[in-house]
Amino acid sequence: MNLDRLSFAVAGAVLIAVPFVHRDPYHTHIFILILIWSFAYTSWSMMGRFGLTSLGHGGFMGVGAYVTALLWNHLGVSPWIGIPLAMVAAGALALLVGYPCFRFRITGHYFALVTLALSGIVLQVITATRDWTGGSLGYTPEATKGSHLAALQFTDKTTWYLIALGVWAVGLLIWRWVDRSMDRCAMEAISEDEDAAAAAGVNVTFEKLKITVISALMTAFAGALYGQYQMFISPDTVSGIAVSLQMVFAAVVGGVYVALGPTVGAIITILLAETLRIGFGTKAVGWDNLIYGVLLVLFIIFLPKGILGSILARIRLRR
Repeated sequence: MNLDRLSFAVAGAVLIAVPFVHRDPYHTHIFILILIWSFAYTSWSMMGRFGLTSLGHGGFMGVGAYVTALLWNHLGVSPWIGIPLAMVAAGALALLVGYPCFRFRITGHYFALVTLALSGIVLQVITATRDWTGGSLGYTPEATKGSHLAALQFTDKTTWYLIALGVWAVGLLIWRWVDRSMDRCAMEAISEDEDAAAAAGVNVTFEKLKITVISALMTAFAGALYGQYQMFISPDTVSGIAVSLQMVFAAVVGGVYVALGPTVGAIITILLAETLRIGFGTKAVGWDNLIYGVLLVLFIIFLPKGILGSILARIRLRR
């Protein structure tokens, strides 16, 4: 136990020291994106690990990003207040969609189709209300003329790296909290057999709603943080089916059942996107989604536990 704590302490110290030792702006930018998207992918795997395959997380992320930016631009509401409001909106949306699905036992591919519709609806609303959101052209939060802290706008990438690192660590703590709680036992029982779980006294609808809302709140927060960092959002980057599929791909490739699995998936997706952008430029637009789809099929067939999950399984087997 002491060795484990020492390992985590050393790893934490190294991660905190990275931006101070290696000051390359581009590399720091990549690290920030990996940490933010790792948190978003972790939020999806909170549901995915229990068999709740959601294709609507692009909708939750879009709500988080756009509600925060709209409140700031049109009403002058600080992101410190706008982000919690955006999370509440995403949580309410999760309840609106999740309750009837779980109440009437819409599961499996039917649940995936419902969440797919949610993701598409959010994308269409953002695109259709272009007078407010900028539509397909994207939307830019206004630069603050006052306190950068109050507006959550920082030009220093080191500051953003430390923020992203803290958010990523909180995501792992939430994962650990769920993993060690009775909710995990309840959700695993539900994923195996809902009738047997209900007969054993598990409130199936409540437990599913709880994990869904937690996942939606985390995803909305990731979207808001991404928008504040990039200072530009568009329907294609923070909402829609493409973003939802990206989350599914990253979580499955890294390992849905491992805490650091989504982080591994984030490293792969970000590096893949950057490699295509640098190597092929505009000629590679959409290639990442094509590659995600092909790799997702291959991993589901040949490596269902993901990269990190398979490595850990082999280590346990050898022991």
